[in-house]
Amino acid sequence: MKNIPDVKLGIVAVSRDCFPIGLSVKRREAIVEAYSGDIYESKVTVENEADMIKAVDDVKNAGCNVLVVFLGNFGPETPETLIARNFDGPCMFVAAAEGDGDLINGRGDAYCGMLNCSYNLGMRKIKGYIPSYPVGTAKDIARMIAEFVPVARAVIGVKNLKIITFGPRPQDFFACNAPIKGLYELGAEIEENSELDLLVAYKAHKDDERIPSVCEAMKNELGEGKYYDDMLVRMAQFELTLLDWAEQHKGSRKYVAFADKCWPAFPEQFGFEPCYVNSRLASIGIPVSCEVDIYGALSEYIGACISEDAVTLLDINNSVPASMYEESIKGKFDYKLTDTFMGFHCGNTPACKMCSDRAIKYQLIQHRLLEPQGSEPDFTRGTLEGDIAPSDITFYRLQCDSEGVVRSYIAQGEVLPVKTGSFGGIGVFAIREMGRFYRHVLIEKRFPHHGAVAFGHYGRILYEVFRFLGVENIDYNHPASLPYKTENPFD
Repeated sequence: MKNIPDVKLGIVAVSRDCFPIGLSVKRREAIVEAYSGDIYESKVTVENEADMIKAVDDVKNAGCNVLVVFLGNFGPETPETLIARNFDGPCMFVAAAEGDGDLINGRGDAYCGMLNCSYNLGMRKIKGYIPSYPVGTAKDIARMIAEFVPVARAVIGVKNLKIITFGPRPQDFFACNAPIKGLYELGAEIEENSELDLLVAYKAHKDDERIPSVCEAMKNELGEGKYYDDMLVRMAQFELTLLDWAEQHKGSRKYVAFADKCWPAFPEQFGFEPCYVNSRLASIGIPVSCEVDIYGALSEYIGACISEDAVTLLDINNSVPASMYEESIKGKFDYKLTDTFMGFHCGNTPACKMCSDRAIKYQLIQHRLLEPQGSEPDFTRGTLEGDIAPSDITFYRLQCDSEGVVRSYIAQGEVLPVKTGSFGGIGVFAIREMGRFYRHVLIEKRFPHHGAVAFGHYGRILYEVFRFLGVENIDYNHPASLPYKTENPFD
C-alpha cells in the first residue's frame, strides 16, 4: 500500500502582453534545464485568461499534481492567479531575476510583478506558495522547486488523508483529547470506531493464509533471539487486520493513518501489546499513534511525507539524571543539563531507528497493573524496546486547543549516543534551550505530552507546510538571546 503521495511537477510561464513573451519562454526553458528532477514543461505561455485555461488543461492532462507558476516578466495579474484557482493542487509562484545583460528590451520587471501577483492572490483568497525570497536565476528557482516538493507532498497528503481511530481517548490521558474541528479545517477526514469493531475484525483474520509470511518478515527484521516465537502469529494477525481495514475504509481518501487505543483493555483482550505492530506500520509510512492521539497521528503523517522516512511518536518523558549528564554528556557535547530530556514510548519506534540491541519485550508498567504480581509476562508482551539510535531529529506537533485553534511547535535537535539504562523505546534527546522551550511553549501553550519525531532536520520544511496549511501559531525553541513573551526578564 503506497501511503505517501507521488509528486508530478509541472511548470507554466506567464507573460504580460506589453513585455516580450520570448523573455518568459527563454527563462522557463533555462529553469527546466537547471532542475535535476522530472518536471513537465508546458509550452503554453499565459498572457490572458484563454491561455490560462489552455495551460491548466495542459498540465492536468500531463498528470501534474503540483505546479510552478513562473513570472518570466511582470506577468498578467488576473490570469496568473486564476491558474491556482483552476489547478487542483499546490501552486508555487516564483519570479525571474534580471541578469541577461540587456536592461532595455531584456528587462522583465518580475520583481515588481510578484508584488501584484501576491496582492491579487490575496484579493481572490487563493492559496499560493511563495518562497522566502521568490526571485532568482534559473539555478535559484531550480533550488526553490526542489525545496517545494516535500512541502507539496505533505499538503497533498493531508488533503487526501483519513485518520482512522479505535476507541475513545483514555480518561487518564486526557491530554490526547482535542476537538476534531481542526482536522476538517486542515483538510483531513476522520473515521472513529469502537475497540469492539477492531476486535471483531481481528478475530475474522484468524488463520489468514498471509500470516506465515508476515511472521517470517518479523523474524528477519528483528533477528534470532529478539522476539517471542509464540507471539508472532498474534501480532501478524493484527498487522493484517490494520492493513486490510485501511484498504477497506479509506473510502474517497487516498491515504490513511491510525490512532488506536492500546490500554488498558487491549492487551488482555487481544493477547499482546500492539506496539511492535504499530512500529512496523510506521516504517512503511502508515503511522499508528498511541492512546488514540489523533493529532499525533496527523503530525507523524506529515513528517513521513516530508522525510519519506519512518517517524515515531514519543512522550516528552523524563529529565536526564544529573549523574548521567555529568558522566556521559558534560564536556563531550555542547549542551546544558536543561537542554536534555528523555523521549520514551512503550515500543512503537520503528526498528530501523533503534540501536542493534532492540528486541520485543513486555510493557513493564502494564505488567505491574494487569498481570498477577510476580508472574511471568504474558499478554503484556509485544513492545519493541531498546535505545533509539543517535540521529539528528526534529521534534514537532500539530494540536487543536480547547478553543478549536490549531497550534504547532517545531524544535530541531539530536538523539545523543548515550545509553539510557531504562526500559521501553527510549533515547537521550538534546534540543538547544529545551528548558525554556519546555516552560514557555510546551507548558505555557498547553501542549500534550506526545510529540512527533522525524529523523533529520526538517524544521524549515515543516514550518513552510504548517504555514501553507493555514496554521498561524507556530512556536519554536528560542535562542538564549530571544526571550519568550511570558519569560520573566529578571530571571
